[in-house]
Amino acid sequence: MFDVAVFGSLFLTLFVIMDPPGITPIFLALTSGRPAKVQKRMAFQAVCVAGGVITVFGLLGHQILNYLHVSVPALMIAGGLLLLLIALDLLTGKTDEPKQTKDVNVALVPLGMPLLAGPGAIVSVILAVQKADSAATQVSVWAAILAIHVVLWVVMRYSLLIIRVIKDGGVVLVTRLAGMMLSAIAVQQIINGVTQVIQGA
Repeated sequence: MFDVAVFGSLFLTLFVIMDPPGITPIFLALTSGRPAKVQKRMAFQAVCVAGGVITVFGLLGHQILNYLHVSVPALMIAGGLLLLLIALDLLTGKTDEPKQTKDVNVALVPLGMPLLAGPGAIVSVILAVQKADSAATQVSVWAAILAIHVVLWVVMRYSLLIIRVIKDGGVVLVTRLAGMMLSAIAVQQIINGVTQVIQGA
């Protein structure tokens, strides 16, 4: 009742798309200045939000997109624009101002969505669930989804140890690097969405 090939394929796909190592500097940048206890809670919340979004789209993805008359490329472009705005804040240092982030739970947006549960991950899960035509493949698909979220939580949870080593100056550097990486991810996501629109025209 378990298909190792399906599990491995989807897990690797989601690992590349959701990028646990790559999310570490972004997580550290967005949660910097908060108590360690709060950061740990945010890591768990972000994974829960991402898991919830992925699950909903895995079960009802086509129905939701069809009901809203939203295409997958449009979802990718919108997610890219949102990430680009966040990246610009990181690059310009606006997130260093407490008044802007004090009451904002970054575990929900942008960490949970669209960083973790972005268009790429959502589309991959929708297609994997659609192709799963037996109980064994369905179990394998959902096991892969659960496994990648456990990996994401572990990586973010223990990335807090990095802060103790790099100190405040290092966090500022990580913030700028995260902004640059995130802007590249955002632009690539927009390009992919536009490319799909052109190909489908």
